[in-house]
Amino acid sequence: MKDTKYKLSSLTIALHWIIGITIIGLLALGKYMESNEAYALYDIHKSIGMIIITFVLARVFWRILNGWPEPASNYSNIEHMTAKVVHWTLILGTVALPISGVLMSGAGGHGLAIFGWELLAENIDPNNLEEVVPLNKTLAGLGHEIHEITGNVMIIAIMLHLFGALKHHIIDKDGTLKRMLGKTIGE
Repeated sequence: MKDTKYKLSSLTIALHWIIGITIIGLLALGKYMESNEAYALYDIHKSIGMIIITFVLARVFWRILNGWPEPASNYSNIEHMTAKVVHWTLILGTVALPISGVLMSGAGGHGLAIFGWELLAENIDPNNLEEVVPLNKTLAGLGHEIHEITGNVMIIAIMLHLFGALKHHIIDKDGTLKRMLGKTIGE
């Protein structure tokens, strides 16, 4: 089923909530790890980040096939433009975050694994078994910068998205949030 002005498909709703909640959790975990040097949590963060790529790509593919949902109501040009910018930021950010994380970790020599299932081994210095040797410092650095900047941009975009959803629900009373919760709104 395709999205309509009155009802969103189960796939749209499921992908939205799975990705949204996971990305918010990963952003919070990432900020915590960074602030507290919580190295023991990196494997969990990376594993979930690599798993979410599958859902993100499915969402992008679904968005291409299905198009963007029609707004539940009419609103001003500035609101429409803001919504477009925020939605594009969110969709591109959900692609950039996990891919830049994979680039940062893989090129940085830290390997890639999903909950212990090794996809790319760590690149350990044979003369010093405690030192990880980057495969490509430039790519690892680029991945790190993209990951950090995108994470900060995503926090702002998510806050704007939540504000917009609450505005639609509380002020406009237009059914946008109800539709994202699986309800059919007035036809």
